[in-house]
Amino acid sequence: MKLRRIVQPWRSWSIGLRMAFITMLPVAFLFTSFLWYSWYAHRAQVAEELAERGRILARALAETSEYNVISGNLTDLRLTINGLVQSDKSIYRIDVVDATGKRAVRVTSESALDAEPHYYEAPIRKQVVWINLFTDNGIPHVSASSDTRPPTLTTEVVGAVRVTMSPANMLAKQKRRFQVEVAMAALALAASGVLAWVLARSLILPLRDAIGALREIRGGNYRIELPVTTGGEVGELQGSIGEMSVALDQSKQDLENKVAARTQDLLESRNEALRADADKRKLIQKVNSIIEDERKSIAVEIHDELNASLIAVRLEAQSIATLAGRASTAPTGAEVEDIRNKAQAITKLALDLYANGRRLVRRLRPEVLDMLGLHGAVEEMLRHYDSGSGCRFAFHSEGDFSRLGNELAISAYRIVQEALSNVMKHAGASFAQVSLVLDEDENVLRIAVEDDGQGFEPALSSEGIGIIGMRERVYALRGSIEVHSAPQRGTTVAITLPLSAASAVS
Repeated sequence: MKLRRIVQPWRSWSIGLRMAFITMLPVAFLFTSFLWYSWYAHRAQVAEELAERGRILARALAETSEYNVISGNLTDLRLTINGLVQSDKSIYRIDVVDATGKRAVRVTSESALDAEPHYYEAPIRKQVVWINLFTDNGIPHVSASSDTRPPTLTTEVVGAVRVTMSPANMLAKQKRRFQVEVAMAALALAASGVLAWVLARSLILPLRDAIGALREIRGGNYRIELPVTTGGEVGELQGSIGEMSVALDQSKQDLENKVAARTQDLLESRNEALRADADKRKLIQKVNSIIEDERKSIAVEIHDELNASLIAVRLEAQSIATLAGRASTAPTGAEVEDIRNKAQAITKLALDLYANGRRLVRRLRPEVLDMLGLHGAVEEMLRHYDSGSGCRFAFHSEGDFSRLGNELAISAYRIVQEALSNVMKHAGASFAQVSLVLDEDENVLRIAVEDDGQGFEPALSSEGIGIIGMRERVYALRGSIEVHSAPQRGTTVAITLPLSAASAVS
């Protein structure tokens, strides 16, 4: 866990910072170690030198001050010590004490700033030489060349010299040396820092150029110029990015060419499909127009010729019946009655044929459309459906339908007829409503047929012939159709027909 906390900040560093850190870390460690060791060495050197000098001074003064202490001539000793203290700034104080520890001489330096907490002591010894002037037999001793016995020596401590040293002067000298060493080490550290900065910059700049090139490539500019400005792995990276840029640009050009070619093919296919669709709609519209014309022609022929012939048959049959009733010398009454019955049967058949012809004419060409227009024709159609089924019908209209063209009115009538036929055949509805709205602002005719029948799922059910026929009629007129339905929620057919569609198609 601790290692993760240590490594985590490292991951967010830039490569230049990492390189500078790696370069400067050992240098900073060496710099710190050198400063600590140098300061410790200088202080140790001062301590050793003061100790050595203090011991030497104490020993030298102890050896030279024996006579002055014994004879009590302390003035000369004080002068000697004072001169020594004034000439050496590392001496803080020199004390001379007698054998009882009583201070005899004290000389303190006027230039020393501080003193060590301890002093260096050397004893003052008085040496007594005992010479035996007689031999063991009591005869005066005469020295001979062969007599090697040394005289008898005795030592007596008559006092001590105590030297207290002052480290201030030596520390000041060592401090100046340490400052020089610190300056040299800082100069080396600065040189190392500059070198680390130069190395990091020599790595950062090529990498920054490489990153900028990669960002350009990511932005879509594949054709970039990235010169190789260095060697090693970074130079190989720059070269690889340049080669990748060329390859990506070539791939982009190839892909754009393929996309352009494919787009051209798709456009041509789309245009061809649109032309085919337009031709199909024109053909459907033309076929519908021809069918309506043919229906009109057949209806006219049925109305003018067949109905006229049927009327003539009926009149002739009625004449036969009249003549049969008037004949007095004719056949028997039973035969006359038979002739009358036959004539009446012929009359009834003629009337039935006439009625069937009228219905056929209405189916082929709704006369009410020519007489009452689209509004009256749809209203008559709803009245017919309403009287012959268990479903109630409502009608809503807005606008002046007299300005509708003949072809658009017939198409709208057939669309409503097909929609109501689907309601009667498949919906099982109890109520249906037809809406005709002539929107003059948008120059369109809106048709809506809505029922409360059983409905269906448009996504799961295939379209029937009726819906397909309505859709083709609508598309032929460049309109739009929407079918909304759901199970047990009824069905709504919404159609929009442009008023200029019929004239444009024709």
